[in-house]
Amino acid sequence: QVLLQESGPGLVRPSQTLSLTCTVSSGSITTAYYYWSWIRQSPGKGLEWMGAITYVGNTFYNPSLKSRASISRDTSKNQFTLQLSSLTPEDTAVYWCARTDSSSYQYDNWGQGTQVTVSS
Repeated sequence: QVLLQESGPGLVRPSQTLSLTCTVSSGSITTAYYYWSWIRQSPGKGLEWMGAITYVGNTFYNPSLKSRASISRDTSKNQFTLQLSSLTPEDTAVYWCARTDSSSYQYDNWGQGTQVTVSS
């Protein structure tokens, strides 16, 4: 069972950049053919896929984020990181990292999620 754990600030100011890290254990982020995704849910809204990084380091993003999101990885630490810039209160959400099976595009392992509040 792969374990994922999100870490990062719980409160950030508007216009700042959010940085969240997902630490993966009992599995490698370079294992074919998995993608490693960031997903969020704002109050009263459904789940929103934000983007993913593949096992070879390619990245894909939700166009709705308008280039504010960036995902990177550190294979030596078995971590991948989300950066989200130009924050507004609408970015307040629970953020999850998850492993995606690229053959089915199903999320088969999730982190526990972390609450991020954007407020001055």
